Amino acid sequence: MPHIAQLDVHVADLIAAGEVVERPASVVKELVENAIDAGSSAVVVEIQRGGMGLIRVTDNGCGIAPGELPTAFLRHATSKLRQAEDLGKIGTLGFRGEALAAISAVARVEILTRQTGAATGASLGLDGGVPGRVEEAGAPEGTTITVRDLFYNTPARLKFMRKDSAETAAVAGLMQHLALSHPDVSFQFVKDGAEALHTPGDGKLDSAIYAALGREFARGLIPISGRGGDVAVSGFVTAPLLCRGSRSMQVFFVNGRYIKSQLLTAALEEGYRNQMMKGKFPGCVLSVSLPVTAVDVNVHPAKTQIKFAREKEVFDAVYHTVLAGLAEKGAPVPAPKTAPPVSGAGTFFRTMDAGTYRSTVASAAKPPAPVTSPKAVSGAWEDSAPQTPPAHRGWDTEWKATAPVADSGARKPERAAPEGKLPAALGKAPVSVAAGPERREETAKPATPTRPFAPAIPPVQQALELPLQQTLEPSTEEPWRIAGEVLHTYIVCESADGSVWLIDKHAAHERVNFDRLKADPHPPMRQTLLQPIAAELSREDGALLLENLPLLEQFGFACEDFGDGAVLVREVPADIDAGDAAATLEEFAEHLRTGRNLAERRENLLHTMACKAAIKGGWVSDPAELRVLVEKVQSGAVRFCPHGRPVAVKLTRYELEKLFKRA
Repeated sequence: MPHIAQLDVHVADLIAAGEVVERPASVVKELVENAIDAGSSAVVVEIQRGGMGLIRVTDNGCGIAPGELPTAFLRHATSKLRQAEDLGKIGTLGFRGEALAAISAVARVEILTRQTGAATGASLGLDGGVPGRVEEAGAPEGTTITVRDLFYNTPARLKFMRKDSAETAAVAGLMQHLALSHPDVSFQFVKDGAEALHTPGDGKLDSAIYAALGREFARGLIPISGRGGDVAVSGFVTAPLLCRGSRSMQVFFVNGRYIKSQLLTAALEEGYRNQMMKGKFPGCVLSVSLPVTAVDVNVHPAKTQIKFAREKEVFDAVYHTVLAGLAEKGAPVPAPKTAPPVSGAGTFFRTMDAGTYRSTVASAAKPPAPVTSPKAVSGAWEDSAPQTPPAHRGWDTEWKATAPVADSGARKPERAAPEGKLPAALGKAPVSVAAGPERREETAKPATPTRPFAPAIPPVQQALELPLQQTLEPSTEEPWRIAGEVLHTYIVCESADGSVWLIDKHAAHERVNFDRLKADPHPPMRQTLLQPIAAELSREDGALLLENLPLLEQFGFACEDFGDGAVLVREVPADIDAGDAAATLEEFAEHLRTGRNLAERRENLLHTMACKAAIKGGWVSDPAELRVLVEKVQSGAVRFCPHGRPVAVKLTRYELEKLFKRA
């Protein structure tokens, strides 16, 4: 067995540095938190090459005495703790005294500082944790720390660093959180010589939100404030209708410290229950204040996770504050009930201006004039015949297979089915195509054709066309029939054995899309946008998408960097509406962050693509679309949606009769 020996001090410092300094953003976090604890009102952060080349943090705080500079870079040297009892009431951001020692162990560090009221300042340089000599120097009041060549002496850590753009985005996201946690401090962030963030430091949280998170996010916020016991909650939350596709815009602070807490996330989202769309998440900037003795911040090396002494009290305070804030703002007023949107190409053909709509309704309200013209008796069409808009499907409309029609130039008119008439057995009655693109119903006998705005056709030509106006029987009989659709979401289908099926058309179409995308080896067809879309994302999400541009191109997206986390979208898949591009990319970023490997990430991206391209619940769908979905379900090709939800529910004849006490 090898002998036990104490590690060399330098090796121990390198190991300890690995617990504190994970990446350039970790260095920035420790240095800025020290600047805030020093009472600074302005902090400037400069980085180059994502922080791997240079990190410089300048503040106007209290400074460090020249005689204490060498001590400041020793392990566990701090000005914030004196005895064990102080661990139970930590009120500062930094307190362990490990930051400067860990940073200097893996980089080249220079510090320039001058105390408030002192005549001169002092400087000190360290190389790999080895300090030089303290020298007198001219300096402004405050402290400037410069870190160069991070991880130059630890190649094992250096090879795990990500691209400069990703490291820059991580620092930018950190600066956002620090600026939001201390709106009374003016923060300036400069990356590669360009200013990326500058907050006013006026003490107003909404000003910091506007500067850090952007105008689009800031203008849709609701201010909230409340208290429950010793817990005070204040900040801003998004309106229910402006919730996002991920939790990337949820920012929580406890006693001025940015944290990640599942407890606070659950309390926030519980306040939005029954007011938020499924699959959406609220954004927020919430500050929770409570006694320092009621929270333990010493449970994680990065201090981003904390433990509450009374979790239920904190949960209730956040939940009731959010709930009261949304209620005070007022529940969103539902839009007036109108006809549901039409999917597919139907949207184009139904577009009309207000004048056309009024004239159409007025002409439809007038009864048609009796036909007395000899031309009308002989079957010719008059140009002045009134135009009747196609009737909409009723709840009792029977949808059947599309019958082939020899000549689509002249079609039989649409007639309303007699009231109380029941659908005939599937495949027994002839099927005719009605005069509108949406309705197909049985007709007992041909009626006198009327086609408005069509030129009169000579009798000879009409006689030649009449034999072609024949109704064809369906070539095959299906062991099921579509009885209708309810709530514009569920298809009602009757099978040959007397069972009734309820099919979720969105879930079924989503599965069809997913299987198609997964089986197709070629990228989806793209559509180039006439006007590119700027997707406003968080800086971390934007950097993550820019790192995976080749993967996005495989899914039909052509994107480029637009600055400050925004991504400019120039091309989108043909199946996805341009208005859904930003939400789709936001979900893409979430999947890229949580996917364990490339295969899992690709499958998650396909889930999002299939969902965005699927028929939505509430849309009016064409009968042909519904028929394809029913065929997929009845054949067994579609059973579950990509998320695992069932696509169809079956009710047997016995179960139905039992509901009505007939069994």
